[in-house]
Amino acid sequence: MRLVLGSASPRRKDLLAQIGIVPDAIRPPDIDEDPARGELPRPYCARMAIEKARAVQAGADEAVLCADTTVALGRRILGKPRNAGEAAEFLLALSGRRHSVITAVALRLGERVWERDVVTAVKFKRLSDEELNAYLRSDEWRGKAGGYGIQGMAGAFVPWISGSFSAVVGLPLAETASLLQAAGYPLYKEAP
Repeated sequence: MRLVLGSASPRRKDLLAQIGIVPDAIRPPDIDEDPARGELPRPYCARMAIEKARAVQAGADEAVLCADTTVALGRRILGKPRNAGEAAEFLLALSGRRHSVITAVALRLGERVWERDVVTAVKFKRLSDEELNAYLRSDEWRGKAGGYGIQGMAGAFVPWISGSFSAVVGLPLAETASLLQAAGYPLYKEAP
C-alpha cells in the first residue's frame, strides 16, 4: 500500500516523519474551503478533511491522508487570514482568551473513508501592541488558521494547552497512526 499525503503543508509532512512515515507522493487537493452558512467549527473541519481526501486522485493501492485545522472562538470559525489586517483582527480576538483548535484527519482507501477529529483548548496570553506588531511583521501568520502557528513565535503567546500539541500544529499523531493501522497501513513493520 502506498501513502499519498493530500496536503501542501510542510508541517504535516514533518509531523508524519516524527512517527517514521514518509509519504510516497504528495498531492494537495484544490477544493472550496469556505464554510457553509451557519456551519459550526467541528462539523466544518470534519467535512473539509473528508472532502479533501475524496478530491485527491489515487490508485487502488494508494491510501490518501488529508487533514484540516480550524481555529474556533466559540461558534466563530477563524480561517486563514487574507491579509495582515485580518490577521491582526483574529489575534486581537484571541488575545487573553481561550479558544479551540480542531484538527480533523481523514484517510481514504478506495471508497472507504475513516475520519477522526481532535479538539484542543488553547489559552492565549493578553498580547501587547509590541508583541502583536512584531508577530504581524514576521509574516508567520500567513497560511495559518486563526493567524498563528504554535510551533513558531506564537508559541510564546500560549501559556497552556489542553489536548494534542501535534493537532494544533496540524496533524494529531496518535489519531493519524490509529487510522493508518485501521486501514492496514504497515506502520510499525520492519523494512525487508
